[in-house]
Amino acid sequence: MKILYIDVDSLRPDHLGCYGYHRETSPHIDSLAERGVRFTNYYASDAPCAPSRTALFSSRFGIHTGVVNHGGLQADPRPVGADRPFNYHHTEHQAWVDTLRFKGFHTAMISPFAGRHAAWHILQGFLEVHDTGKHAGETAGDVSKEALRWIKERGTEKENWFLYLNFWDPHTPYRTPVEYGNPFENDPAPEWLTEEIIARHRDSYGPMSARDLPRGDQWPGLPEEIACREDFKKWIDGYDTAIRHVDDHIGEILHALEEQGILDDTIVIVSADHGENQGELNVYGDHQTADHITSRIPCIVAGPGIKQGHVDDDFHYQIDFGPTFTELVGGKPSKKWDGESFLPALTNGESSGRPYLVVSQSAWSCQRAVRFDNWILIRTYHDGLKEFPDLMLFDVENDPHETKNLADERPEILAKGLRLLDEWVAEQLKTSDSPTDPMWSVIHEGGPFHTRGDFALDSYLDKLRKQDRHAAADRLERRYRPEKFDE
Repeated sequence: MKILYIDVDSLRPDHLGCYGYHRETSPHIDSLAERGVRFTNYYASDAPCAPSRTALFSSRFGIHTGVVNHGGLQADPRPVGADRPFNYHHTEHQAWVDTLRFKGFHTAMISPFAGRHAAWHILQGFLEVHDTGKHAGETAGDVSKEALRWIKERGTEKENWFLYLNFWDPHTPYRTPVEYGNPFENDPAPEWLTEEIIARHRDSYGPMSARDLPRGDQWPGLPEEIACREDFKKWIDGYDTAIRHVDDHIGEILHALEEQGILDDTIVIVSADHGENQGELNVYGDHQTADHITSRIPCIVAGPGIKQGHVDDDFHYQIDFGPTFTELVGGKPSKKWDGESFLPALTNGESSGRPYLVVSQSAWSCQRAVRFDNWILIRTYHDGLKEFPDLMLFDVENDPHETKNLADERPEILAKGLRLLDEWVAEQLKTSDSPTDPMWSVIHEGGPFHTRGDFALDSYLDKLRKQDRHAAADRLERRYRPEKFDE
């Protein structure tokens, strides 16, 4: 058996054709979905990048590993302690990639991620690691070049292999080569973001909001601010072009597997570390929340033994992937893992989901959200310098872009969500090796890592006032220093 896991950074599912998007961003990914299983309610348990991939490869929640931030004490896994074994092989601490290795799989990674985030712990079980060397500045061509080399040199050499590779293009600043052009120049942008919503966003504040877009060595034509629908179209064109560029290179990789005569023997997975807010909650081109958009990710699985043309609507976490594929290769999931196998959904199309999900964010804000029925309830503990209320409730089936907060209008739903959230936190702390909730450690340490430094309160207030955004600055300062305004 051969397994190819394609991780596309910042890829939100609703910008793929197979998930209903109106632009042709993903013909090759769509073809995989047609011959495999597509999961519609698949969520990263912890966002953004390092917490998500730590959770994926450990099959454990951040509340258990301690990795919930991008810096500080909660950016590294908690030590095992006095009971740490000589190595993790065949113990409850063994990662699922290592389990695959001991089941006879040659395990390989093509990604700069471990070095970019100093997240060396995700490498457990990989026999071969190739850092593409650009610190996530890679374009799809850089990644596919190494993947094609690997497939040509190793693809038929090993009977069983697991190859994980990492595309970065949909992560700002959208570095698609200029010569690629804009395939969506004549396609309208998503209609949900109206001029009225943009005006409200511009009156507000926050890192990566309408007037504080991510900057860098960007794809040409991207606006400096979102001032109107036309700006939004230019911004979305950059994101969607990046997705299409990745999809082209996924097509090249699939073709290479076919040329090597191993495509029919290979299970292919397309997923992501997190989604990407594109205006939702006034965040553009970033992943700063525990909401539906940042936390929901695509999951498409196709290949031998996988049910064809099936759509699974059950709730799953990305941490469920490891136990699923451990069982698929005849292994036994560790009792230490939080993930639960959904193998029956893959092979037979049988329901094997969870009753609800809890997702977390502590790198840009401190939030937890519970996804249940057609709702998501988001509780904010540290707003990360954004104009968030403490509680937000959205009907994501009818309002997927989270435009109307129903927390005050639906108290009975709010109460149910808060109860589920409280039950989940209590259960996780009860089963944890540590009595400490790492999110609260982040708050006491000084807040989310990315809202320190340039986005620390005083620095950001100064920026707002230099831009003559005095009303927004006053509202922000009043949240953090109410005593100043009570005088």
